[in-house]
Amino acid sequence: MDERLVQYDEKMGKSLDNLVEELASIRAGRANPHILDKIRVDYYGTPTALQQVANVSVPEPRMILIQPWEASLVKEIEKAILTSDLGLNPNNDGKTIRLVFPELTEERRKELAKDVKKKGENAKVAIRNIRREANDSFKKLAKSSDVSEDEIKDLEDSAQKMTDKYIGKVEAAVETKTKEVLTV
Repeated sequence: MDERLVQYDEKMGKSLDNLVEELASIRAGRANPHILDKIRVDYYGTPTALQQVANVSVPEPRMILIQPWEASLVKEIEKAILTSDLGLNPNNDGKTIRLVFPELTEERRKELAKDVKKKGENAKVAIRNIRREANDSFKKLAKSSDVSEDEIKDLEDSAQKMTDKYIGKVEAAVETKTKEVLTV
């Protein structure tokens, strides 16, 4: 790959990674420990990732079990989950916290599917903006140096192929997540 394209490939890759992270945080009726990735717990005055202060497991398809390594953290973890936008009510027995996922209604599944598609569209727009940025830089390169028109055309074609590749990956990720959300 041309070194002038590498930075744009990395940016498109980051856009795709960001989408995959966002999709992992959408709950689809099944318990997925990744929905807790963004939750931070106050650990001796420092906001710390939940996975760093507790063991997170999925003992049943609709339940996440959180076992803090220190009993004093149970209240902090419960508070962090309640103040998050997960919409889950933690059950606390003093040593562990259980998050039970309710069955999603048909209406809620359709809303989530729309949300997944919207996130996918945003990722595609970001990738196309990166392609435009790349093409603009190639045009500037053509004006400022002795790079041939054919070379510029090849760079633009490569940028387009890269864009198509990443948009295909975005569509595949969106389709997979949409199926997961709509599956009862």
